[in-house]
Formats: sequence, C-alpha cells, structure tokens
Amino acid sequence: MMQQYFSIKKDHPNELVFYRMGDFYELFFDDAKKAASLLDITLTARGKSGGQPIPMAGIPFHAAENYLARLVRGGLSVAIAEQIGDPATSKGPVERKVVRVLTPGTVSDEALLDERKDNLLVSLTRRGEVFGLSALDVTSGRFTVQELDDESALLAEIQRLDPAELLLDEGEAFEPQIRQRKGARMVPPWQFDTESATTQLCRQFETRDLAGFGCQQLEVAIGAAGALLEYVKDTQRTGLPHVRALQEESRDECIQIDAASRRNLEIDTNLGGGTENTLASVLDNTATAMGSRQLRRWLNRPIRCHDQLHLRQSCVQAIQDSFQWQGIYDHLKAIGDIERILARVALRSARPRDLARLRDALQELPELTTLLGSIDESALDHLRDTIIDFPVEADLLARAIIDNPPVVIRDGGVIAEGFDAELDELRQLSEHAGDFLIRLEEQEKATTGLSTLKVGYNRVHGYYIEISRAQSDQAPAHYIRRQTLKNAERFITPELKEFEDKVLSSKSRALTREKALYEQVIEQLNENLMGLQNLAVSLSELDALNNFAERAETLNFSRPMLMRDNGILIEGGRHPVVEQVSDQPFVPNDLTFSNDERMAVITGPNMGGKSTYMRQIALIVLLAHTGCYVPAESAKIGPIDRIFTRIGSSDDLASGRSTFMVEMTETANILNNATPCSLVLMDEIGRGTSTFDGLSLAWACAAHLAQKLRAYTLFATHYFELTALPEQFDGVMNLHLNATEHNDNIIFMHKVQEGPASQSYGLQVAKLAGIPQDVVGQAKEKLVQLEQQDSQKGSQVQTVYTPVQDDLFAVTEPDPALEKLEGISPDDLTPRQALELLYELKALAKG
Repeated sequence: MMQQYFSIKKDHPNELVFYRMGDFYELFFDDAKKAASLLDITLTARGKSGGQPIPMAGIPFHAAENYLARLVRGGLSVAIAEQIGDPATSKGPVERKVVRVLTPGTVSDEALLDERKDNLLVSLTRRGEVFGLSALDVTSGRFTVQELDDESALLAEIQRLDPAELLLDEGEAFEPQIRQRKGARMVPPWQFDTESATTQLCRQFETRDLAGFGCQQLEVAIGAAGALLEYVKDTQRTGLPHVRALQEESRDECIQIDAASRRNLEIDTNLGGGTENTLASVLDNTATAMGSRQLRRWLNRPIRCHDQLHLRQSCVQAIQDSFQWQGIYDHLKAIGDIERILARVALRSARPRDLARLRDALQELPELTTLLGSIDESALDHLRDTIIDFPVEADLLARAIIDNPPVVIRDGGVIAEGFDAELDELRQLSEHAGDFLIRLEEQEKATTGLSTLKVGYNRVHGYYIEISRAQSDQAPAHYIRRQTLKNAERFITPELKEFEDKVLSSKSRALTREKALYEQVIEQLNENLMGLQNLAVSLSELDALNNFAERAETLNFSRPMLMRDNGILIEGGRHPVVEQVSDQPFVPNDLTFSNDERMAVITGPNMGGKSTYMRQIALIVLLAHTGCYVPAESAKIGPIDRIFTRIGSSDDLASGRSTFMVEMTETANILNNATPCSLVLMDEIGRGTSTFDGLSLAWACAAHLAQKLRAYTLFATHYFELTALPEQFDGVMNLHLNATEHNDNIIFMHKVQEGPASQSYGLQVAKLAGIPQDVVGQAKEKLVQLEQQDSQKGSQVQTVYTPVQDDLFAVTEPDPALEKLEGISPDDLTPRQALELLYELKALAKG
C-alpha cells in the first residue's frame, strides 16, 4: 500500500494527497503533520518506514468538504486519490488514482467558494519590458488576456483581479509583492511558449486561429493563456466546454486606478482587509450571487466608453420609471446562481441539488421574460434577446429530478419515478420485497406449523428463515442451515435464495441505471450550454442594473451627465459610505472644476472632513463610470482617464520603506503618470519629514500639478503657505472646511467654503482625542510663546541664525582658492612669488 502511495505522491509533490482508505481519506508523513496542524485533527502513526513510525492523519470522506474548504482558502492544493479498482477482484491493494486536483484557483465546488467574489486563476509571464497576463474564472468560463509595459500598472492589475492562485513563469524575475502572494506558484518557462499556446487555445475553441477574438497580436499574453489552460486541464482531469472564448482587456478602455489608490478608495476591501464599510457593501443589494460578482467587476473596472455607460443608465432609468425593480428582484432571487451551476454541469461535477436549482430557475424564466417585455424601453433589448425561455431543458429537469433530491448521487434516490421504465421496474422489484417476505412467512408457517418461524434480512447474511432453538429440529428437510445463534437457528431455501439474488441484483442494477441516467441528463444540458451560459451572463447584468435602480431610489442618487467637454461639476455631493454609517445628517458639498480652473487647495482642521470630501468626489466620478447613479443633486463629468489618491500614512517595512518613502513613491507615481484628464487627490504631502523640506516638496508638487500636468487636483494641506498658490498660478483656487469654537470646544461644520482656513484647531482636536488636560494646557502655553516670538521677528529688523539642513543630494561646487592651493609646490616659490600668491588667494576667497 505504501508503495502505491509513494508512486502517487511522486507525481504530486506540491499537493496534500488525500488517499482513500475505506470511509476515510488518509494523509501520511509531512502531509499528515501539516494537515493535523492546519485542520486540528489527531496525528497518529501506522507501520514503519526506515525503522521509524509513519505519521498518519485522516478525515471521514463524507465530511471532506469542510476540511477541503479550510485548506483551499489557506492557499494549499489537494490531490484526491480514489479507489478505482474492485476490492473483490483486486490482488493486493485496491488500485487508486488521482481523479482530481483541487487548487485555490480551479475549485468549482460550492462549499469551497466565496459566492460573491470571482475565484480567479491568473498566469503571468514576461518578455523584455512586456508583461503578459491572463485570467480565467473556472466557475464561469470567463477568460481574458492583456499586455502591460509598466511595473506599477501590473501591480494595479494584480490587485484588481485579486487572484486566488497565481502562476508565475519561473524563468522571469518579478517583484517580491507578486512572488510572495498567497497562492503563487512557479511554472516551467516552456509552458509559456506562444506557438504551442496558440495551438492549444485553437483546439479549445475549435477555431483555425485567434483572429476572431481580436487578440492574436498579444503574443506574450497568449503564452500566459496557454500555460493557464494547460494547468486547468491537468487539475480538472476533464474537458472545459464552458470556456468558449478569449477576450482582450485593454487598460485604455477603463479608468486606470493604481494599487495604492484602489486601496485608499476602499472599493470592496477596507483598509483593514475586511469588507465592512466599503463602497460595495453599501451598493450591493443584488438578488443573486452572480449579480453581486458582476457588480464588483464593474466597480473595480470603471469604463470610459460613454455609449456603453449611457446604455446602462438608460436601463436603470427604464426600470426605475416602470417601478418594476422589486418584481425583477423577486424573480431573480428565485433563479439564484445558475452561472456556477452551469460551470459544474460543464465539468460533469454538478450535484443533484445543482440540477434541482437549475430546474427551479428555468421554471421561473417565463414570468421574468413577461415582466421584461412589459417595460417599454429599447435599451433593454440586448437583455431580452438572451433572457429567454428554455422549455426543453426545463421539461427535462422537471421529469428527471425529484423535488428534493439528496446531496449526492452515490446512493441513488435522485431520478424521479416515471422518467425511465427500466429504472422503475428495478425499483419496484426491490421495493416490493417486503410484501413477498410477508407472504412467504405466512406460507411457511402454515406449511410447517412452526409458530416461531419468521423471515428476516441483514446486510451480512442476506435473507433467512429463523426458527427458535426449541423448534429447530422440526425444520423441513429442504431447509439449509445458514447460521446458528444462541436461541435460534437460521435457514435458507432454494426459493428464498433465488429471490435474494434477484432483489439484491435489482438494487445494484437500479443504482447503476440511475447513475447512467443522471450522466445522460448532464450530457443533454451540455448540448445547449452556450445558450444557457449567455442566459446566465445576461441575468447577472440585469441583476446589477436592477440593483442600481433600487439603490438610486432608496439612497436618493441622481443620474450623472457624462460630457465630452472638460470639467467636473458636482452639486450637493455626498460620500456614499459615510452617509450610511454616520449617526449625524451628512452635509452635502459642491465642486466646480473647469478647463480653466483645475486645482483646489483645501485647508481646514483635522477631522473637519477634508479626506471625506476628497474621497466622495473620487467615488462619485468612479460610480458615474460604472453606469450607476451617484450620490449628488446633480453631476456633470467630463473625460477622465485615471484616478490617483495619495491619502493616509503607511509604511512597507518588509521592503525596507519608511512611511515617508511610501508617501514619496506614491507621489512620484502620480507626478509621472497623471494627465490633464486625471483626477488627483493629494492629502498632506510632505508631513513625513522636516517642516522646511515638507513645505518645499508640497509646494513643488502642487506647482507641477497646476502648471505642467493640469490634472483635476484636490490638494489638502496643513501648510498655510500653500494658500498663496492661487496668487502665483492660474487655475488654482482655495477651499476650506470650517469649524467653530464654543466654550473651548470645537464644532465641525463640514461645509466646504471658498478661501483659505483661518485656523488649524490642532489643540482642540487633541483634546477631543483624549490627550490629558495638563498636556493640552502646556501646549497652549507653548503656542502663545511661539506666536509672540514670531510676532517679534516680524516687527524687528535683526539678524537671526537659522539652522540649515544639509542636503544629502546637493552637488558641491569646488572652491577656487582650494583648487589654486592644490596646484602649487611651496618649495619651488620665491618669497616674492609667495607674497603675490597670498594676495591672489585672498582675492579668490572674497569671491
């Protein structure tokens, strides 16, 4: 047995091998130790290897799903080795074979997945300066490729996709934050070969070339797609009929958001890594899990195509005007997540309850299609074309599957009565065995006259006639002794033996027949898989659009206007998340950017609402580019290509970067990549270093954004000196969030007003935060002292020594006097020459 195990483990060195032994999956050696630690199961030992006990741990096969889910979510992979031989005919250990490899990026089982999040497998390679990226969602068949030529763009895409598993070309070098991701694994370079990848992809899609998908020129990305497809086929051990196309994702089609900006905006993950109080958590009231996943894709990839956005807005408007969003929601709720069910159908891993849910969904379609037909709006036509009835498949499932089937097909009881005559006959024979036994018992009692005679059955000895020991010697001659008990004897007769063989074989044959019929049903569903998948895609889109309509109605959102002209005009804008979680009424604010006025310098106290105001502008712009209505009285938004944020403080100690270094790296990314169509949020630039350095950097960054880049910029700062920028540069304005003092306490007004702030209120905020009263008192005394000194400096003409910081990067000019001295030889000078040289050096020293 261990030889067989070693043979399997040799082919799967990186996976935990679940080795089937009876009713358990067993793990051995290091696999057992790791599983015992991760799953909190008992580590035992069995037999010896090299004189040492073999570590061993096991889990019941019927409870495997829960354990597998924990392992896969932890980024581990599992190879499942099942018994495929017949124990009755096997000599030695029953033959076992790995029937499936579960990896974080290829699982399709419902219990192993987060239903509201895409489960992506991503592969990455590189050739020179070009990165090839491919992503596949096995649970839907969505398959994409793209090429990037910038490291920061690559990091942004990896964060957007958030892959469950990442395949890396081991022949190329990648940044530590990519190599060290959970679920990253190295793949040999030869698997990324473009030529073999093209052949494999064409075979998968049954096409001559990839021209029909418009991505044949992406050679590096196609190499990544080929490696990914090979990996999935190897792990699934079956075909992938639901993977039918390859789609190019171009970054130019969407608003680009770098990794730091995406994190700061908290689109679907908050700064703590959770999902609470995110944009998605407020917006997601979808009816289905597939609609929720679609919503998150739209939020994470806002598009720039105005035509497509207008189409989405028109759909939202039509649903809203018809007051049908609740009806659509109810029908979609009954339909559920058929996208992932269809993937399991395609992979031949669908369970009976999957088919029952698919049956219920298809039966719900006629009412939904009728409802959609009642909405008089052409914008919905593209959905009505694919959201259609499937009467053949609905009838098949209604006839084939019982109302409430068991979880698995293993023990039968799934196929409905009347679906198959042969199955019904076999079941009838088995089910009426009890009636035959009752008649046989009455007949034998009457014939033999034995009052204690009874007919019974057990799983070990089968059917038998039992007679008490006192009457056993009166048994007829044709009774054959089968078993002796303490108080009874058990017999068999030729008639009973014949019946036993017939019944037991009928049970086995019925189960075999039922499994064959179940597979036939799945095959018939696969015949129209493409149409069913198109249905699922359209239903998920309808769910997301219907959700937009409901949210607009419930949260008082308005339809934004997407303009061709430059500018951003927002009236009564609100932060969609803060508004929902705050106990206080939210104070709306405006923003006006035009082609001539593109930067706002924002001042005001901490906690006054600067960061909230800045983020709400970015979220309004982002929502407008998903087709969603926005939290504002009105919004007009011109062309936007990127959103940048430099907000908050954090370090990256693992990479040896301080808080200030992270701040400067993010700032550099903005200054190097922003354009006149970019929205830039800059908060407290320069606060991580000394006052003079920080002020100088903040001033220079703001000047560069205003003069050269001319991006739409919200620049929040505590450096009051920056409020002079509007006097020096065109297109810059001052805004501030005000506060007022009452009885030495601060009251935040949260209202954005024109002009600079008049006071910072730093000590009042410190008091609010719980700084001890004596510390606040000392700070007040020091503040008065510093203000008096500053006033004296302004009123008196005096020379003040100001310490000057050494500039680490300054280039020092050579001193002329020193250069002259280095070039002379004192021993060769006459007294007169030495005197003349002294005068010359004195003149050089004076400059």
